[in-house]
Amino acid sequence: MKRTTSILFALLLAAGLMAQDDLGGFGFHVGFASPILRINSPTTKTLTPVPMRGMKAGFSYDATIVKGFGTTLGLNYTFATYSSKWEKINELTTDEARYRDTYQGLEIFCDWQYKFEIAGDTYLMLYTGPTIQCHLSLKEQEYIRSGATGTTTTQTRYGYEYRDNAAFEDYKRVNVTWGVGAGFQYKRYFVRGGYDFGLFNPYRKDTFRAMGIDSDYYTRGRFDQWQIKLGMYIWQN
Repeated sequence: MKRTTSILFALLLAAGLMAQDDLGGFGFHVGFASPILRINSPTTKTLTPVPMRGMKAGFSYDATIVKGFGTTLGLNYTFATYSSKWEKINELTTDEARYRDTYQGLEIFCDWQYKFEIAGDTYLMLYTGPTIQCHLSLKEQEYIRSGATGTTTTQTRYGYEYRDNAAFEDYKRVNVTWGVGAGFQYKRYFVRGGYDFGLFNPYRKDTFRAMGIDSDYYTRGRFDQWQIKLGMYIWQN
């Protein structure tokens, strides 16, 4: 995994350096992000997505290699969360439970893109390329509400954060995705949207039982992401 990430980082850097002779522009963007943690359900062996919702913000550097074809190299910060509804733990109790997933991450991306001019200063963009994700925090909290007293208790089920605690090391901190997408550009303004497919199993531990969940099923899954970004170039050629 580390070797693959190092090779991809070198390719991203080389792509940016190749295009420096014909600078396209430097800008910023904000938008919507939906990271999707696709996990093996402890009860069904099927991939059960946990779709989080949040925001994305970052900077991008646009460069042209030949007319129409170029690269976009950039950095994103993503924050997203998901909360389930209150549900009874089982039919023998009035206690209820709900779960809340929270994610924060940084991303270095490099997209190879082609721009079609469809009108004056108006372009259609198609792009594809890899992204290296560094997960800053990903955790799931469980809330238990007592039916008898109405009090609520909270505990962190699994995840990871910047802390020296083995209980918070259920996921790998680095992930690699491959994205495809499209967008429009009008003068300095652009919109880009697409989907990133996770290329590696995000789990560090082999079974859900090792994560504190009562199941012997093996951990398998992907960390995907929907996104749409609105941006503006601060300067261009």
